[in-house]
Amino acid sequence: MTFEISDHDLLGRIGKLKTKQGFVETPLFLPVVNPLKQVLSPQEMVVDFKCQAIITNAYLLKKNFQEEVKTKGIHDFLNFNRTVMTDSGAYQILMYGQVNTSPEEIIQFEEEIDTDIAVILDIPTGWKTTRERAEYTVKETIRRARLTFNLLTRKDILWVGPIQGGNHLDLIAHSAVELGKMPFQIYALGSPTQVMERYLFNFLVDMIMTAKKNLPLEKPLHLFGAGHPFMFSFAVALGCDIFDSAAYAIYAREGKYLTNYGTIKLKDLKYFPCSCTVCSRFTPKELQTIAPKERIRLLTWHNLNTCFIEIKRIKQAIREGRLWELLEIRARNHPHLFSAFMKFKGYQEYIESFTPISKMKGFLYFDSMGLARPEVLRYRKKLRAWSPPTKSEILVLLPQPNAKPFHRSREYKKVKELIIKEIGDDILNIDFCFYSAPFGITPLELDEVYPLSQFEMSIPLDMKTIEYIVERIQDYIMRHGLKYKHILLHPNFIFGKRIIDVCKKTCQVLGIDFQTSTKEKRIWSKKAVEDLIKKIVDSKKIKFNGINKKY
Repeated sequence: MTFEISDHDLLGRIGKLKTKQGFVETPLFLPVVNPLKQVLSPQEMVVDFKCQAIITNAYLLKKNFQEEVKTKGIHDFLNFNRTVMTDSGAYQILMYGQVNTSPEEIIQFEEEIDTDIAVILDIPTGWKTTRERAEYTVKETIRRARLTFNLLTRKDILWVGPIQGGNHLDLIAHSAVELGKMPFQIYALGSPTQVMERYLFNFLVDMIMTAKKNLPLEKPLHLFGAGHPFMFSFAVALGCDIFDSAAYAIYAREGKYLTNYGTIKLKDLKYFPCSCTVCSRFTPKELQTIAPKERIRLLTWHNLNTCFIEIKRIKQAIREGRLWELLEIRARNHPHLFSAFMKFKGYQEYIESFTPISKMKGFLYFDSMGLARPEVLRYRKKLRAWSPPTKSEILVLLPQPNAKPFHRSREYKKVKELIIKEIGDDILNIDFCFYSAPFGITPLELDEVYPLSQFEMSIPLDMKTIEYIVERIQDYIMRHGLKYKHILLHPNFIFGKRIIDVCKKTCQVLGIDFQTSTKEKRIWSKKAVEDLIKKIVDSKKIKFNGINKKY
């Protein structure tokens, strides 16, 4: 199996997976094609959406069209000459309790119909299953998985190993570890459909992460029954490379209109918030008057289009390194997605280790939700290991100027110019740090390190962000304060008295002289800067040590 990664962000990745039909690009969305009822044909999906792959049900094919599909092969039977994945009938077991076939028969049938990606006949755990039943489903699925490799007669089909366990995370972990030892080309998380139907997206985060952390990272991960496009970005950010959904067709039959922010009943729409072919041709009222069969077909087309557009949006976000920003937007589409985002933040240490060190674009910071993003965590860890390279006796804490990198800003250049005018080369004995969102504190020496100057933020800052900045300043003073005799804060009063009080108390604990530079509200006004320079000159009463430092 060949699976090559070209771009990645968070745990999301753009890759190329080789099947015997050729390469497919991930993240890969597979529309579920019901062999008994096709509202849109697979060929229409190719023409209208450039669909790379579909998934259909091997059990239903075997039950209803066994000889015909064996004779024609799955691609001719569906009139689809691209990648076809076949599920095994596990969903029918989940719904009806059993199927009239065996794991051996399904494996043989999937080989005979020439599928490209095949799923073994596992036993789905389902949601809120008893511990005893859940243990059985995991044990039996593992047994069947091991059986698979004694039965295969072909090497050109990619086989999928399903992970079971339901709401028992320890069983998901055990299942992932055991199946991860087997040579499946793709792994899949089973039994999430009922979780998503209940909008339990926060628990879905735990399910996916538990599986992901215990599986071989070089193999693709499939999420069965991903459902609604408004949660696709979360699935990708958590490391799912492939997912399928029948929701586009099911919702259409129920008269429901999909958007990337939720579901709306067609009868409740006065305007279509979309400009696709269907939404451009009809108004909601006109679409409701069309014959039911055609209305369902058109609504199905729109819903599927919404799914494919969201996949493109996710891929572009990965490409630009802005998958986090997309998650923040989607998290505000529904309270349960917001809960999922909060749970997602809990895995920041793991996610940070897979996030690129640098990206083609800077990031956007909106509020304290962004404090959990990998770049902020990574910088916090690096700053703890960093130490000022000089032995200066004064530390000057400056608020964020109006341009980045900070040391190239008009404000800092003016301050530097005036200091040099007053004390000359003794400026080399002053350390400068900038305090700002979202990183807290930035030493001048690190100013151009990505992403400390490659971001944009909204103002005013929310209280959690302000508190975080104050905490970072306090931490920096606690770790490095003893090397200084004086610490001078040029206060930005958007922080209120909090920043002054914390710095003052921290310096008192360390026995360091602490002063603020000005009482002016406009921190870069002429008067505020003059006050700052005067304080620095007054602090120069100490004898500088003359260490050579480049500014």
